[in-house]
Amino acid sequence: MNAIALAKSYVPLLDAVYQTSSLTSALDGASELAQAGANANELIIPTLTMQGLGKYSRNDGYVKGDVTMTNKTVTCNFDRGRMFSVDNMDNAETAGLAFGRLAGEFIRTKVVPELDAFRFAQYASKTGIGSKSEDITTGEGAVKALRTAIVTMDDAEVPPEERYLFITSTILSLIEDMDTTASKAVLAMFAKITKVPQGRFYTAITQNDGTTKGQEAGGFAAATTGKALNFMVIHKPAVIQFEKHIAPKIITPEANQNADAWKYGYRNVGIADAYANKLAGIYENHVAT
Repeated sequence: MNAIALAKSYVPLLDAVYQTSSLTSALDGASELAQAGANANELIIPTLTMQGLGKYSRNDGYVKGDVTMTNKTVTCNFDRGRMFSVDNMDNAETAGLAFGRLAGEFIRTKVVPELDAFRFAQYASKTGIGSKSEDITTGEGAVKALRTAIVTMDDAEVPPEERYLFITSTILSLIEDMDTTASKAVLAMFAKITKVPQGRFYTAITQNDGTTKGQEAGGFAAATTGKALNFMVIHKPAVIQFEKHIAPKIITPEANQNADAWKYGYRNVGIADAYANKLAGIYENHVAT
């Protein structure tokens, strides 16, 4: 099997791992709505604007209105990658299988946690979203905090459908342990509830470049200015979230000028942003201390 065919054979595997492990994949936009921009890191997103009601005249009839469909070019704000080497003698007969396992573990343990953390931090840091800082220590406090988020969105006329709740296991357990009508009712108001490990759940993160001293390991960490999130409520249509999976770059040992080894590169390009007129569709609650 040549290198190009080998790369293509693992694209479905990579997509499957991402969909299985990513906590935020449910927020991905419909692929048919986004088009490739003029540059490799750009996407074209259609937006619809229209005017409100006007006074109807019995003589002149309707006030003329305009409906405008415009294409907005957005720049991908997530562009990360790594190149790995696997010695040819380590697995001479099954290099493809070795890569499959490497890719799966790399995406599950490194790529997806950072991608989720990046998205949460991007949405939580947007100016104009709903936000509250508090320490939640009881089930009653958790239910009250969620109701505040719901009422805030209701008052802003955010549609009740497609509201996704992302919440830490600790806060969710406080609510579930109550096992009351109130606790069950508040949880039933979301389209989906997803438990998020605290390690992926901050208002801001720092991404290591992989080359600077002290950052060689790559990956991410909570920023010094970041706060641990208790929960986030996200109305799916409010976010601009599209993911580009690039087919792995494979260099055979024969083509490798530096070593008798297979080289496997992975690059991930995507965007996590929010529509300016739909910021009310995002609400975050973070710890005060």
